[in-house]
Amino acid sequence: MRFNYKAQKSDGTFYEGERDASDKFSLARDLHGSGETLIKATEAKGVSHARMQLQNLFPFLGSVSIHDKVIFARNLSGMLSAGLTVSRALGVLLRQARSQGFKAIINGLIERISKGESLSQACAFYGTVFPPIFISMVRAGEEGGNLAGSLLIVSEQLDRSYTLQRKVKGALVYPAIIIAVMLLVGTVLFIYVVPKLTSSFKEFNVDLPFSTKMVIFVSDFLQAHLLIGIALVLGAGMGLYLAVRSVKGKRILDSLFLHIPVISSIIKDANAARTGQTLSALLSSGVEVVCALEITADVLSNHHYRDVLLLARGAIQRGEPMSGMFREHEDIFPSFLAEMVAVGEETGKLSGRLKETGLFFEREVDQKTKNISTLIEPVLMVVVGAAVGFFAVAMISPMYSLMNTI
Repeated sequence: MRFNYKAQKSDGTFYEGERDASDKFSLARDLHGSGETLIKATEAKGVSHARMQLQNLFPFLGSVSIHDKVIFARNLSGMLSAGLTVSRALGVLLRQARSQGFKAIINGLIERISKGESLSQACAFYGTVFPPIFISMVRAGEEGGNLAGSLLIVSEQLDRSYTLQRKVKGALVYPAIIIAVMLLVGTVLFIYVVPKLTSSFKEFNVDLPFSTKMVIFVSDFLQAHLLIGIALVLGAGMGLYLAVRSVKGKRILDSLFLHIPVISSIIKDANAARTGQTLSALLSSGVEVVCALEITADVLSNHHYRDVLLLARGAIQRGEPMSGMFREHEDIFPSFLAEMVAVGEETGKLSGRLKETGLFFEREVDQKTKNISTLIEPVLMVVVGAAVGFFAVAMISPMYSLMNTI
């Protein structure tokens, strides 16, 4: 149930809020655990109540951004360092959360912890919200007695991963906008400009080249079946999306990205940075190497890199150094990473070397994404020029024939 309530803080101040609880007694108990006293509670009604009931049943349906998770981990770490208990710190975070979906999840964490579960066990219940690295590092912090430190590390790691992902995607926005504008302008030309020229060609019975016939065919089709054309484009887009989401489609797309000029270099450096940072964060929190490699493999999205990390895990289990696997796959992992891993294994400072490597490749990605617009611009100019040239030749050459006829 969801309640509108009024409560009194430990310093004597009163405030009002909304919160989920099984009943009023459970609400009073939860507030008491946070050092507060329930004054009055009434059941919330209306559409918002129904929506929260649905989110209580399916809390993972609530939208939880990576930024919210970073703030959650960072603030929870700070409050634990200040001496607050986990339940009380979560109660504070519950009041601070703006997302209704995340509020439902934090409330679920509080309820499960009140029943005797650890924070890592409660987070594991919401595995679709908290990634494997988050759960494993929380568990390692609980076992090592440094939960606040582990939460701070995982917040930094999530923040770096989010920033890196945003930079790579942001570099592709410019070409995507140019292509979208090209398609829009092309559609307008096919619907409004080409028909006017076509009527002249038909009137004087001009012999048309193949390229012009193609343009006229597309124009006639869009005029007569615009909705069908839009449906075909949307259907093709949906089909492509589903194909890419399939296991086979993902593997094909992963391989394609590793062979596209400019993009492949950024993909390799980004995965090297993510590998170094994630492994370093896990190892520094006390997670075993074998488990850390498996979690890092889950973090990476490209199956080629996941396969190498799983091979490295097998090498560790056989008593072999993991650097050997990175050396055998220098076609996707930069050789610098393999050398730094080898140095870390030899000196016993693997976590530190991995962190340095991750930061190095993160800077490389940052620099390359800044330059990608400059690199892609000439390619886009060639593509745009080719499209404009094809259209101009297709429509101008019949006009010369028309002039000769006249």
